[in-house]
Amino acid sequence: MTAAGEVASAPDNASVQHAASSNSQPPKGFLGRSRTFAGVSPAAIGTAWLWLSIIVLLPLAAITVQSFDDGWSGFWDAVTAENAIDAIWITVLVSIVAALINVVFGTIIAWVLVRDDFRGKGFVNAIIDLPFALPTIVASLVLLSLYGPNSPIDIHLAATKPALIIALTFVTLPFVVRQVQPVLIELDTDVEEAAAVLGARNGTIFRKIVLPSLLPAILTGAGLAFTRAIGEFGSVVLIGGNIPGDTQVASQYIQQQIEIDEPVNAAAISVVLLLIAFVALLVLRIVGRRQTKREELDR
Repeated sequence: MTAAGEVASAPDNASVQHAASSNSQPPKGFLGRSRTFAGVSPAAIGTAWLWLSIIVLLPLAAITVQSFDDGWSGFWDAVTAENAIDAIWITVLVSIVAALINVVFGTIIAWVLVRDDFRGKGFVNAIIDLPFALPTIVASLVLLSLYGPNSPIDIHLAATKPALIIALTFVTLPFVVRQVQPVLIELDTDVEEAAAVLGARNGTIFRKIVLPSLLPAILTGAGLAFTRAIGEFGSVVLIGGNIPGDTQVASQYIQQQIEIDEPVNAAAISVVLLLIAFVALLVLRIVGRRQTKREELDR
């Protein structure tokens, strides 16, 4: 073939670039949008929203509407009743304490499970999820047998706030552990080793290097533990005592209002608990995002 023929047969640069640009574009879906392997179809999105509405949004809307059956004044009277305020205050107080306890000991347990090897580690790792599988009223029965009037260890905590805290700590322990554990597994230890070689103490390494990376996971676990605790019923129903103004939590107050045929009052307190949980999760998410962005900027 002659040189002129080779030149004639070779595609020009414009044709090559046009072909490359056309081939690099992802295929179009039936709505004209780019369709990728990881994309989600509109039908799937609609199905997700429908299911979310049926399971979550509609029940929440129904309970909110019911709470205002007697108008705003009826709602306000329900949530400002003396026993209602006491129940909400006690619930929030013991839930915060239980969440803080689990932040400390849940982080320690996650650290031990990830960083240490010991006999029985698999068994310990398995029983962490036991509160998820165990009916919570069984936990209350066990705690009553252990700390009740016939305590075999002579510790009597039934119908006290410490008993509520112990019960809530038991059922919310897995939240912090399971949030922190995967972050610890993925955490690069090279920086910790370098800091140790340079003479940094263990406490300094944890506070300056490890804790900032764990903080978003710890906050998420704390938020989940708190929101689970404020709505807990089964684990406190026997050990708590249900004493109005002393150990009666919001869930027990709600049950009491239903038993005396005051569903509007029960709905009103339920809405208050929902608002508390929503605000707590929102604040913790904002703080966690800011901490994550700060870590990314530091890197």
